Amino acid sequence: MVVMRALVVEKKGEIALRDIEVDENLGPDDVRIKIAVVGICASDVHYFTDGRIGKFIVNEPMILGHEASGTVLEVGSDVTHLSRGDRVCMEPGIPSSDSIETKTGHYNLDPKVRFWATPPVHGVLRESVVHPGSYTYKLPDNVSFAEGAMIEPLAVGLHAANKAKIAPGDVALVLGAGTIGMVTALAALAGGCSRVIMTDVIPEKLALAETLGAITPVNVASEDLGKTVGDNTGGRGVNIVFECSGNKKVAESAFDHAAPGATVVFVGLPDGPISYDLLQGSVKELTVEHVFRYTNVYDRAVALMGSGKIDVKPLLTDRFPFEKSVDAINAFLNMGPTSVKIQIDMD
Repeated sequence: MVVMRALVVEKKGEIALRDIEVDENLGPDDVRIKIAVVGICASDVHYFTDGRIGKFIVNEPMILGHEASGTVLEVGSDVTHLSRGDRVCMEPGIPSSDSIETKTGHYNLDPKVRFWATPPVHGVLRESVVHPGSYTYKLPDNVSFAEGAMIEPLAVGLHAANKAKIAPGDVALVLGAGTIGMVTALAALAGGCSRVIMTDVIPEKLALAETLGAITPVNVASEDLGKTVGDNTGGRGVNIVFECSGNKKVAESAFDHAAPGATVVFVGLPDGPISYDLLQGSVKELTVEHVFRYTNVYDRAVALMGSGKIDVKPLLTDRFPFEKSVDAINAFLNMGPTSVKIQIDMD
């Protein structure tokens, strides 16, 4: 056990940057990593403000943070693909190797998965972490630490794109222009979509989305989404809908602009159940998919970013030093219209 400085949620509504004792023993399959950049996610903030997400409850102090990059300080005796000094990003969920879900390729669904900053597992808003080498990925030289910390949310978008089974030339609709909506749009374009229509009510976020590629923004507070969809699809509707807003009312409208035979992928998570229009889904014979985190896409996310096929730099809008971590959380709670991803620079 070692003592290090970390951002800790003590209990519901209480957060502190303080010293805490953590287990940092290095096993033969592990690497020790000096943390460089950590992104703030909505889940971090929920654990602070609500003390829980569903069945995961903060019953004791927990370090926040799961979107991270860093530098390898030490490698275990059985790790051969990484060396001291390598710049890396880390997949934050560690499944059980003997679970049925892991053996069948769905390790994100393993009920025993240990996921950073999910009670009772500590996150990585701290000086260093020990992590399995098999879930640690070397960053290309042209990918910064800040971009590397975006591999985690990008993996969600890639998993959603895989679920959609994109065909070249498809037109997609992304509902919600937050971080996950943005990376899902980028993943959809990289996966073969000819155009993405993106909705929101914040003009600044839609203006940013328009600069990212073949994205048509629609402010649903003042514009007719149906007309834009019709103009871009010959009146048929979109081939794919990605619901990324997490808004109950928006999620309930996810079928409205889908073409017959389209696929609807639910990515965002509303606070509770939504109404499901079975008749509309049946008449159109829609395929409905759901996303929980990601599986088997981390290496692809790194490769796409390294090749320049996906560029997340425009999404990196706010940076705080480690000593201002509490301010970063408060900034997320009061996020301005031009902010997309808030990150903490550990150096």
